Amino acid sequence: MLEELEVKVVLPPPITKKTLTLGTKYGPEFACLPFKINLGNFIEAYELGADTILMAGGTGPCRFGYYAYVEQEILRDLGIYYDLLVLEPPERNILEFITKLKKLTGNKPLPQVIRAIKKGFFKIKAADEIEKKAAFFRARELTKGVTDRVWQEFLRNLDQAKNEKEINEAMNMAKESLASIPVDLTRKVLKVGVVGEIYTLLEPFTNFNIERHLGNLGVEVCRTIYLSEWVNDHLFMGLFRNFSRHEEIVREAAPYLCHFVGGHGQETVGGVKYLKKQGYDGVIQLLPFTCMPEIVAQAVLPEVSEQLDIPVLTLVVDEHTGEAGLLTRLEAFCDLLSFRKQRGGNYEKRLISGC
Repeated sequence: MLEELEVKVVLPPPITKKTLTLGTKYGPEFACLPFKINLGNFIEAYELGADTILMAGGTGPCRFGYYAYVEQEILRDLGIYYDLLVLEPPERNILEFITKLKKLTGNKPLPQVIRAIKKGFFKIKAADEIEKKAAFFRARELTKGVTDRVWQEFLRNLDQAKNEKEINEAMNMAKESLASIPVDLTRKVLKVGVVGEIYTLLEPFTNFNIERHLGNLGVEVCRTIYLSEWVNDHLFMGLFRNFSRHEEIVREAAPYLCHFVGGHGQETVGGVKYLKKQGYDGVIQLLPFTCMPEIVAQAVLPEVSEQLDIPVLTLVVDEHTGEAGLLTRLEAFCDLLSFRKQRGGNYEKRLISGC
């Protein structure tokens, strides 16, 4: 979107242990993992020549609302001076969002700004659509890794797409490649939903590529949050109707959690009920250590799991989390779900919820 508006963009390098080490070294100890990784992102981007931070903002009890400002102060203490631009969720309509973008881009003409937003949104929407399809094929592919190669090729093609036509061409090519993957459609796969804090859900480094690992275990994965839905809900104020499941999922949180607690706490609780109605076998909650909204949701989930008869596994991640231990828990959870499904119901439900 920014490149379309002739703004020079410096992307931080892909997240690595170095990124996390930098953020952990300079960030507060009890700040959550996304905060520390973002801080490491900004330091690495500064080394590449970035001079401005463009970051989303937030409202409510979640600490995300002041991440950018706290990180800016930390960076100044390190002698790193950024200009800070925070895109807060518009309070009334999408015109507020467009106005902020116009200021950022030197008051580019409104049609050009709208065209750039449209292009960026279509790319996000295309990525989410193909990712959902990839989850189906990854759980059923006969040769492990084929779906992942198609996915990576699609991302490269999507990155190079310059307009809506090329975006659609990249999508169609990916759909054809996925359709050509040899699969076992008779395989009895588990269906597991993933709920929780948005950054932990969406960032593969942070969640140890949990969707890929589950797919390799023969599990079809669905998230309750996708980036295109979040953009539509929080930056576009629901401009695209009948596109997002946000309101439906939040409604499902009643009567277990009827109040906004910040972040995605309500969506996490409502997501369990939503996924149960969709026929999923189990749910995994992902959250960063010290995330208050998700801790509130975590406290409610045992009752939700008990009443709805659906197992829920909570995974908390921070800089000390080990991939091997997390994968062991995933394997054990999936084994118990398979055993439970074979026995036809809530057999050993307590054992599963305590996994």
